[in-house]
Amino acid sequence: MGDISLSLVLMQIVAGVALGAIYALIALGLSLIFGMLTVVNFAHGAFYMVGAFLGVYFYTLTQNFWFSLLLTPLTVGVLGLLIERFLVRPLYGRGIDYPILLTFGLSYVLIEAMRILFGIGGVPTSTPAILRGAVNLGIGYFPLYRLFLIGAAAVIILGLWLFIEKTRYGLIIRAGSRDPEIVRVLGIDISLIWLLVFGLGAAIAGLSGVLAAPTRAVNPEMGIPILAESFVVTVVGGMGSLVGAVVAGLLVGVVFSMTSLFAPDLADLSIFVLMAVVLVVRPQGLFGKAGLLS
Repeated sequence: MGDISLSLVLMQIVAGVALGAIYALIALGLSLIFGMLTVVNFAHGAFYMVGAFLGVYFYTLTQNFWFSLLLTPLTVGVLGLLIERFLVRPLYGRGIDYPILLTFGLSYVLIEAMRILFGIGGVPTSTPAILRGAVNLGIGYFPLYRLFLIGAAAVIILGLWLFIEKTRYGLIIRAGSRDPEIVRVLGIDISLIWLLVFGLGAAIAGLSGVLAAPTRAVNPEMGIPILAESFVVTVVGGMGSLVGAVVAGLLVGVVFSMTSLFAPDLADLSIFVLMAVVLVVRPQGLFGKAGLLS
């Protein structure tokens, strides 16, 4: 403990923010789908995993990271559209358990599909050449790619907020989540809105995967732990709250990072302790509303 300097603590906080940026993006897609459709999507971690695999595949194919960053979420988003239209939609109105069971089984289907296509050992990854190296933050050198993660997450979060809060389509989405019957009366196809929201949530998960791929081992099981972590973030922030997903994602990332510094053996446990504390103090989460699952 005596060897831990202030600069090391500050660097660890920055590392936690970079980790939290990925958590925030994943939880954002999860909260978007739940908040608008009231669907607890257990395939969200699998979408993240598919995004990581496709990101590596497209990058290997084209040697262009930016092309991969664009094409991957589009591909995973289209996959999400197909899943919502043909698998999830028939289960609306049957209770919250049905989509949970469907998406839980679907996640294993996607895992097996990636095993067949890419092998059980996964694929090797590397940081794009343009984003290699480190930047002097004044408190030490920090990897450039992790700073890029923070900036990319900030841009995506801001773009999604502007879309939801400041556009006509965002207004329709918000109205549809609160009172779909009124939206139908106004002549708007609510089914199309739900389709696009599910596709957007899947695309965000896929984008999270391609962004995280250079920092993690890309294998078919990588979505399983991230799903548990993203649900922790979603519960801490409040189910269905987009603001909560962002704040909780950063908070969980910093808590994990700081625990890794002071008590590495307790790092994985720390985020669940944080969730337990938040639920004791505020059962609906930091920004959640009570009764969403009732």
